[in-house]
Amino acid sequence: MDPMFGVSIGAAAALYDLAPSTVRWWEHEGVLPEPERVGGRRMYSEVDLRRIGLAYLCCVTGAMPLDQAAVVTSGDRTRQWQGVVAVHAEMLAQRIEELRSAREYLLHLMRCPDEDVVAQCPDLDGELMRCTPRGRADEAGLVAAARALAAAAGSGAGNGIRRERDEMTDRCDCCGTSIAQAGRGRRRLYCSRACRQRAHRRRHGAG
Repeated sequence: MDPMFGVSIGAAAALYDLAPSTVRWWEHEGVLPEPERVGGRRMYSEVDLRRIGLAYLCCVTGAMPLDQAAVVTSGDRTRQWQGVVAVHAEMLAQRIEELRSAREYLLHLMRCPDEDVVAQCPDLDGELMRCTPRGRADEAGLVAAARALAAAAGSGAGNGIRRERDEMTDRCDCCGTSIAQAGRGRRRLYCSRACRQRAHRRRHGAG
């Protein structure tokens, strides 16, 4: 390749404000093919630079994992890169919804008028029951609940509690549809993002 029609890896990386090591890593992971070499040194053509730009859009702008970005940058239509992009976009939508929900809860927490939330907030016990694994125990007091769960775990019944929790279903707070609750993590209140959004609009008086 004529050096007049290509640039070094340093210049190629600088075009997108990347470190040369990042470009090498993307090549190692299959996101980019290794370019032709001139005198043993990488030389990046116009097409190579476009492909690095697409890799940037996928990995940096789109926050895609490298294996998924590799499908997009491969240029192989048979690998159905559009489907890979669609799956990642849906994952991001779910993550955005989770973050929005987390933010809403924190804003709700900020509205608590009590200076000492632990000692004074009358709603804390209900929040712990609904939003933490403490809800696995029916006992009203935390000490009693902790003792019950510890005893169940010590007797081997802990797995049974988790299985019961795995199979437990609730009703969507918006439409009433049954919701299967997982054994771990935050309790689901809605069956879908649409119901969550409708409930949000109702709470805030929006259309």
